Amino acid sequence: MATQPHVHPAAAETAEYRALARLLEPADVSLDGKRPWDIVVHDVRMPARILAQGSLGAGESYMDGWWDCAQLDEMLARVLRSDLDRRLHPAGALKLATLAALRNPQSLRRAFIVGRAHYDIGDDLFERMLDARMIYSCAFWERAGDLATAQEAKLDLVCRKLGLASGMRVLDIGCGWGGAAQFAAERYGVEVTGLTVSKHQAEAAAVRCSGLPVEIRLEDYRRHSASYDRIWSIGMFEHVGVRNYRAYLRKVRELLKPDGLFLLHTIGSNASVRSTDPWIEKYIFPNSMLPSVAQIARAAERWWVIEDWHGFGPYYDRTLLSWYRNFEARWPEIATRYGERFRRMWRFWLLGSAASFRARRNQLWQFVLSPHGVPGGYRAVR
Repeated sequence: MATQPHVHPAAAETAEYRALARLLEPADVSLDGKRPWDIVVHDVRMPARILAQGSLGAGESYMDGWWDCAQLDEMLARVLRSDLDRRLHPAGALKLATLAALRNPQSLRRAFIVGRAHYDIGDDLFERMLDARMIYSCAFWERAGDLATAQEAKLDLVCRKLGLASGMRVLDIGCGWGGAAQFAAERYGVEVTGLTVSKHQAEAAAVRCSGLPVEIRLEDYRRHSASYDRIWSIGMFEHVGVRNYRAYLRKVRELLKPDGLFLLHTIGSNASVRSTDPWIEKYIFPNSMLPSVAQIARAAERWWVIEDWHGFGPYYDRTLLSWYRNFEARWPEIATRYGERFRRMWRFWLLGSAASFRARRNQLWQFVLSPHGVPGGYRAVR
C-alpha cells in the first residue's frame, strides 16, 4: 500500500493523539517530530488503533501505511527500553495469553504449522536476505566483518564447543536449509541427520548436502529415534513451547549417547512467559514463544548437567540489520510477487527484532549440556 499523505499535527489533535504522545515521552519519541526516530503520522486513526490494540495495532497500522519512521529500529528500541509496550494491555493480548495457558500450541498435531506459515513463504525471499549458506540464526561477530564470515564463525564455534571429530554421528534438530549440516560434514568429517518441519527447507537442504554423509528428514523431533554422539539445535527451541520444554530435553537425552554433548542455541526472554507477542503470533511465527533461563533450568533439572552458558545477544542486532540491508537491496527482484504490504510487514519484523536485542529485552544463549557431567569438567570454548 502506498504511503498516505502526512497529517499535520493540528489535524491530528485528538484525545487519542495526545494520549499516545504522552505515553511516548519517557522514550523521547515524538509524534510528527523532526528527529529520525520520531513518528510521522499519516492517518488520524493511528493513535486510537495503537492504544486499543497495542503491538498488534502498531504493527498492522504500519503495514497499512498509517505511519512511518526514518529510523524505525531506533524508535522501537527506545520504546522497549521505556517499557511502553508493557503499559499497553489490549484485550487481544490477554486473550492470547489465556489461550496459551489452556492449550498446547506447539503440540505434535500442530508441529508443521510454522513450517508452512513462515519457512515455506518462499526460498526466493530467504536466498536474497541470508548469507550464501542460508543460516537463519544469530551470527558470531567477534572477529568477523561481514555476514558470511560471521555465520561461518558461529557454525565453527558450535562444532568446537561440541568437540566434533571425524566419524561422529550428529543430529541437527531444526536443520533449516542444511547450511550447518553441510559445514560440519565438510569441515569436521561427521555424519549428520537433519530434521525440519518445513517442506521447502527439506528439499533445499537435501540438494545442498548432496554427496555428503548427510540425511535430511521432514520429521518432528518427537517422532525420531536413533543414537548420536552429538546433538545441536540452532534457533529451533523458540518453537517448542513451555509445555514441551521438559519433554523436549528428555527426548534429546534419549537420542544422545551417555557420554555425548548437546548444544542448545536459542533466543531467550528476560521473563518467563507462556505466549508470544500478538503481532508476531499473527504475522511471523505462529505458535512460538521465547524461553527464560528459569524455564530452561527447570526443564533440564535432574536430567542434564549444564556445562556452559554463553550469551551474545547484541550480535543479533547486527545480524538482523545485515538481513534487513540485504532484503531492502534486493527487494525489487521480488516486489511483484510479495507486494508493498508484505515489505512493510517484513521491515517491521526485522527492525523490531533488532530493537529488542538493542534494548536488551531479548537475549541469545548457547548452552552446552551433558547427561552425566564431563569427567574432569567441560572446557569452555569461545
